[in-house]
Amino acid sequence: MPRPEDSVWAVSVAQVASRPGQSKPIDTVFPAPAGIGDSVVGVREGADIRVVGSFDSIVDGLVFTGRLEAPVTAECTRCLKPIDPDWTVPVTAFFPYDSGACRDDRRTGHGKDDVEIIAGEDESEDVYPLSPDGAFADMESLLRDTLVEALPLQPLCREDCLGLCPQCGADLNEDPDHHHDVTDIRFAALEQLKAQLEAEQTGR
Repeated sequence: MPRPEDSVWAVSVAQVASRPGQSKPIDTVFPAPAGIGDSVVGVREGADIRVVGSFDSIVDGLVFTGRLEAPVTAECTRCLKPIDPDWTVPVTAFFPYDSGACRDDRRTGHGKDDVEIIAGEDESEDVYPLSPDGAFADMESLLRDTLVEALPLQPLCREDCLGLCPQCGADLNEDPDHHHDVTDIRFAALEQLKAQLEAEQTGR
């Protein structure tokens, strides 16, 4: 069975765990875990993700507050050009000391005394487990969850991207005046009837 400290996403927090008021700054680069987006928009597995922030110790666990900086590979949904922006995402997460009990409480809706409240835990914060001995925080799930939630649904190369011509696929950003003389399909039948009448008149 792999040890928590052997994970490439593990952060040692033993020096601040169980000591309220202590803080441990972190500025580290981790490899991106698998499963962050897809070929249209996502972070490639193994790409460098910089994590900057701090673990702050409170009574019942550790609160991590910081930001993630990740290279996102995406395709513009209008013109289909590849874009490679760097995204900065703020993150706040809670690592309770008794993670097993915390998970049980969240599933059942009550604690072991039916009134237990985790100090410092806010409903908007994500909760992640520490290692069984409380000495390591594994950042893998935190990285994946935070970045997946932050990925744009419709990435654009620029806000005013004109996209592609629906008739021929030309890039309208390169030729904004590009257009086609297209007959309105609502009048196509009338155009056909007109042509037929003109042909009959010409044949007389």
